[in-house]
Amino acid sequence: MTERLSKYRKQFLENWFDFNGAGMFFIICLTYIALLFVKRIFIIDSIAAFEVLNERGEIWVFDILYGIQYLSVPLFLAWKWTWTTLLLWIGCFMFGYRLHFNQLWKMVMLAETVFFLPEIVKVLWFTMFYTDPDYNDYMAFYPFSLINLIDYTQIAPKWHYPLKSINIFEVLYWPVLVLGIYFLSGKKLRISAYIVLSTYVLFFFMWLVFYLVVY
Repeated sequence: MTERLSKYRKQFLENWFDFNGAGMFFIICLTYIALLFVKRIFIIDSIAAFEVLNERGEIWVFDILYGIQYLSVPLFLAWKWTWTTLLLWIGCFMFGYRLHFNQLWKMVMLAETVFFLPEIVKVLWFTMFYTDPDYNDYMAFYPFSLINLIDYTQIAPKWHYPLKSINIFEVLYWPVLVLGIYFLSGKKLRISAYIVLSTYVLFFFMWLVFYLVVY
């Protein structure tokens, strides 16, 4: 690292990275729950099928299922971050970078904020532009993903999740992880990129292939 970059790294670790992990976890979970609530109120409740269910008094079943989503947010995020951190930690170890698991976990947690953007875009899209979707349109949509380049009704349902998963925000997440490892380790950016590519990115595509095989 150059002297200037070393200075920035020290400032980052001292001024920005020394945050309360539990507090940040709570904030991120609360943000996702708030976004779920906004989508329920402003998008899902305006879909014709759910308006009919509400008129019939049968919406309570969906209310229960949606409520489970609220409760599952902390569990899902903790599971996701733990596995991502484990993969990166193993990669760091393989390349000779000795980073603390807790440091990597906090970095992964910070990097998750990238995925606030597609949720916000989705809310804006269905509240300002495409204001009369059906539920399938809503479920199949993911901003700036491969699925938006094709007619999702013309492909098998098993392809929906993989095509939504490959999107600009996911690709943006990768260099964020690279920079995180780079700043935490204070070593080579190129090696940090190798670590992310050989662990998280590799297993990301392996997971999509596994999903398609077992669907």
